Amino acid sequence: RIVVGKMSGAVGTGAAFGPRAMDIQSAAMSDLGIGVEEAATQVVGRDRHAEFIGVVANLAASLEKFCTEVRNLQRTEIGEVAEAFDAESQVGSSTMAHKENPVASENVCSLARIVRSLVIPALEDVPLWHERDLTNSAAERILLPHACVLIDEMLARTTEVFRTLRVFPDRMRANLEATNGQVMAEAVMMALAGKGLGRQEAHKLVREAAQAARTKAIQLREALLAEPQIAKLLSKAEIDAALNPEAYLGQSVAIVESTIKRLR
Repeated sequence: RIVVGKMSGAVGTGAAFGPRAMDIQSAAMSDLGIGVEEAATQVVGRDRHAEFIGVVANLAASLEKFCTEVRNLQRTEIGEVAEAFDAESQVGSSTMAHKENPVASENVCSLARIVRSLVIPALEDVPLWHERDLTNSAAERILLPHACVLIDEMLARTTEVFRTLRVFPDRMRANLEATNGQVMAEAVMMALAGKGLGRQEAHKLVREAAQAARTKAIQLREALLAEPQIAKLLSKAEIDAALNPEAYLGQSVAIVESTIKRLR
């Protein structure tokens, strides 16, 4: 829909080319290997350009989303991943010698703001006057090249971020354990429901156990075992199994693999 052209004269009617004007246009576009704008004015409709900029901006927003996640997970208090860092040649801060900032991800997020800002002028270029005025011309000299150059840089940087990403599984587990098992409350609730207990009743029992665990600053496991109704339905082994985060990944692996397969 985006890569099309026209050769139908100054106002798009093809009058100067005679009765075979549309055939001439089709032949010319075929030689160029692009589609034909069915109803043009002096130019191809700028809604196509706006759509292209919109697609680029949407891609930029997705890249920003990925890199924002890296930035947040690299924060000291989370520390689950980090961008690659060359200790010999890279300086995190000119004054704070300990810093290892996610500079590539920050760069992607910064550029995304510029790319998104191009959407509005691209849309403003759509309503050209009559058969075409020149209000789009100067804007497009900025919009199109900048959008392409910036998204290319963002793709390259994001690819490098994830190609060299450092991952810290021990920190991930420590963060999970920081909740004293409460992050696995849903799994316990579903295990109780699997024993025939109504879901709402299971939710109530687990919620009360979680509240007790927080109040007493104890592990959720301990609070669950102290609840007679829960202990009656689930053995210690079953509670331990439900509290194991590695056993509660759902279809995560399959989802990732199917997504990668589709995109390749």
